[in-house]
Amino acid sequence: MALFGTDGIRGLANRDLTAELALDVAVAAAHILVESLGSTSHRPRAIVGQDSRASGEFLEAAVVAGLTSAGVDVYRVGVLPTPAIAFLVGESGADLGVMISASHNAMPDNGIKLFSRGGGKLDDALEAAIEARMREPWDRPTGRDVGRAINDDSAAARYMDHLLASVDTRLDGLKIVVDCANGASSVVAPEVLRRAGADVIALSNHPDGWNINENCGSTHLESLRSKVLEVGADIGIAHDGDADRCLAIDAQGGDIDGDQILAILAMSMKNRGHLKSNVVVATVMSNLGFLQAMRQAEIHVEITSVGDRYVLEKMLADDLSLGGEQSGHVIMREFANTGDGLLTSLALLQEIKRSGRSAQSLASQMKRFPQVLINVKNIDKAKLDSSVAIKEVIRSAESELGDAGRVLLRASGTEALVRVMVEASSDSVATDIATRIAGVVAQELG
Repeated sequence: MALFGTDGIRGLANRDLTAELALDVAVAAAHILVESLGSTSHRPRAIVGQDSRASGEFLEAAVVAGLTSAGVDVYRVGVLPTPAIAFLVGESGADLGVMISASHNAMPDNGIKLFSRGGGKLDDALEAAIEARMREPWDRPTGRDVGRAINDDSAAARYMDHLLASVDTRLDGLKIVVDCANGASSVVAPEVLRRAGADVIALSNHPDGWNINENCGSTHLESLRSKVLEVGADIGIAHDGDADRCLAIDAQGGDIDGDQILAILAMSMKNRGHLKSNVVVATVMSNLGFLQAMRQAEIHVEITSVGDRYVLEKMLADDLSLGGEQSGHVIMREFANTGDGLLTSLALLQEIKRSGRSAQSLASQMKRFPQVLINVKNIDKAKLDSSVAIKEVIRSAESELGDAGRVLLRASGTEALVRVMVEASSDSVATDIATRIAGVVAQELG
């Protein structure tokens, strides 16, 4: 089984993802990094950050030990969002970035995400090379050739300044609730929104090492919805544990998902002449309603596989400015090379101010098709493409739906499960078809 999934390495901390594994990955990454620099006298530098999980403490120590033992200077930035690490790598000219986080996963999990020079995520070939080089014999540097570990106390301030540089329309007069998921954005998200002029009420911004993503954040919108309605806020913003996602709740308590946010930003950027080539990049999981809204707005949509790395690859290949996922990963290449939930929230809030429209009104520009997603767990996802029975039930469902819906099955890149997604004209039809397909998947792959 491959070590790297669609978004780095992820697993149960101290069981699947151990300190020993983290150290081995760091050493292998350092070897490839040092070799890529050739005979230059430049000492390799890495930025290392983490989210608020308790397990991040020992994993960060292991990563720092691995990198410094291989001759890499490490700048530790502490608890910061994943996109902050990407930004800091590019801003500082570092050679590598390491983020220790399992994103939206529950607290017992953790993960390792790697960034290359410039702040982009490592491509598949580099990840495979790191995996192949793990635990190989090597000559250890000694004396002045070992790396140093430095605490970078200015990193958070530099990241917040970067975010605020994207603001050309202040947020004065907006009342915002921001749910920080007791995660990596707990300090910086409320502070940035306040500095941009908003009246901010922070929610789930007291991480204790154990409560990250626990009934809060972008995967649990209930408490955010309740608080928005309770205080009469204009909008609620929800981040996940590492703050590379942004979802929202409107003033009436309605959900605003990543597709709707992407549609709002695409139409705004087109109207302001900022949408390159009049194209937005989305994934196969994007709602049919998004595709229809873009067609009506005369914006072309390029479709990629699921994962913001694939969205970015398409954006870079075609020199495009905007892309994203239904999950709330949005990439605005003018400001970042990765999904940034805080940057996304600032862009969305600025459009509310510019347009004078409510969040609900802006989101209504896209009509969502009812969509049902069922995760079929504890199965052998490797057999998905070879099952005749699964192909037949999909063919039957697609014939039943016609042009009024669609079916998508996707093996998770980070977990032992298959996602069954069905869109249809009604929730009942989508649920019926998704349940039927999920039953076949469980029977065939269980």
